[in-house]
Amino acid sequence: MEAKVPRHIAIIMDGNGRWAQQKGAARIFGHRHAITAVRESTEFCAENGIECLTLFAFSTENWARPKFEVEGLMSLLVSTINEELNTLQKNNVRLLSIGDVERLPANARDKLKSAEKSTSSNSGLKLVLALNYSGRWDIENAVKRIAWDVREGILDTTELDGDLINRYLSTKDLPEPELLIRTSGEKRISNFYLWQSAYSELYFTDVLWPDFRKEHMKEAIDEFVKRERRFGMTSEQVIG
Repeated sequence: MEAKVPRHIAIIMDGNGRWAQQKGAARIFGHRHAITAVRESTEFCAENGIECLTLFAFSTENWARPKFEVEGLMSLLVSTINEELNTLQKNNVRLLSIGDVERLPANARDKLKSAEKSTSSNSGLKLVLALNYSGRWDIENAVKRIAWDVREGILDTTELDGDLINRYLSTKDLPEPELLIRTSGEKRISNFYLWQSAYSELYFTDVLWPDFRKEHMKEAIDEFVKRERRFGMTSEQVIG
């Protein structure tokens, strides 16, 4: 890989339902077959020095989906953690989660927390699952906590700035995502990492998530490497 790899890659894993429909199957069939894409993306990042990979697994809006699909997703979460935990340990991957995970069903929440604890000493790739997460939820939660600390005298309003807000977000211990990938051809970020992706490079691919493989990840990073990241400056300033 090129030396200029992103520290943090975030992926909106889209297209499971359409993949299943193309095969005449129920949507949950697509979710089950997406596990290979998760595994390959994680392995690729671990093998190529990526510090952090966030997978947008379940949004706060996804509760509105049919009950049987939500229940199937939660059951799949538990079974996947069971099946993949040894692989995470073998590859020195640390599992983390962001979002309002307390709202998850007890078995899914407990299995997730147990896996996080058992991988907590791993020093390699940080694999972050965004579960019951949305960008607006993250910002709203940060604002509430800031307001509480101001009320309690812990904070003064003169301290409010972007750095302070960062410290109250669920991603406070993570680098900002430099590359945000969305599969399936859709071109929007769907309430994901709204604050954190202010300067992310966006990469959209028509590949449906269950078909996403290491070569597709490499294509996304190759495109990232070609881009000039200016952060509001001119090309001359960046080069200089």
